[in-house]
Amino acid sequence: MRAFTNAVRAETRKLLTVRLWWLLLLILFGYVGFTAGILGGIFGALSDSPAGQRGYLPTAGLAPLVYSVATSVGYVFPLLLGVLATTTEFRHQTLTPTFLADPRRGRVLGSKMIVLAVFGAVFGVVGLLASMGIGGSLLAATGQDTALADGDTWVLVARVVLAMAIWAVLGVGLGVMIPSQVGAIVVVLAFTQFVEPILRAGTSIWEWTAQIGKFLPGAAGDALVGSSVFTALGGGTTNVAVLEWWQGGLVLLGYALVVSLIGYAITWRRDVT
Repeated sequence: MRAFTNAVRAETRKLLTVRLWWLLLLILFGYVGFTAGILGGIFGALSDSPAGQRGYLPTAGLAPLVYSVATSVGYVFPLLLGVLATTTEFRHQTLTPTFLADPRRGRVLGSKMIVLAVFGAVFGVVGLLASMGIGGSLLAATGQDTALADGDTWVLVARVVLAMAIWAVLGVGLGVMIPSQVGAIVVVLAFTQFVEPILRAGTSIWEWTAQIGKFLPGAAGDALVGSSVFTALGGGTTNVAVLEWWQGGLVLLGYALVVSLIGYAITWRRDVT
């Protein structure tokens, strides 16, 4: 137990000694805050308009949609943090002294996953501060209910934090599986910004493909949170299938564990020079 505690402490120290984590945190806050502010202002102003009354815009549950922007657009940041925290070890060969100090590689990987899960949760909190603070303010300014007194809102908050923690763990697994830092970043950005959005839109055309699309990582993450602007806007014109929140959490966690196990088998156990 003491050895594992020391491993966790060492991984925490590694992450805190570089500027990477707080730079990503600042960008996350600005990006989520800007997006939530835009959506809060537009949805709040137009929800009582003819477009909103005809169903072209979501008219109910505006606050959860705006607050969930923390994950629906912000999940890529903890994912990248996990990837970079791992691939940097390969790039700068800091794994060599790490494995010399602790030859139990499974323990090293487990401690890294725990540390990144904690940092992912922190990213979730900061994302919520941006989406609830800025987006919620715009909702209030347009006369909409901010739902801060609703217990379901705080359940959503807890799920956002959990989802961001799992995304960071998934990033660790991807970094282990794809040790090339440039390659891993390209894969993450290409999949999250282009491939999966196209797949989610494509699978929503037919009902049977929608049953497959709901198992995509981003769709599972949205299901875990329980609200997503992408699902809400697509639900009126397409076949959108959504997992239960606990199913979404298990699917997303399953991705993280499977990718990590694959990476452990093909790269983590190999000789490091």
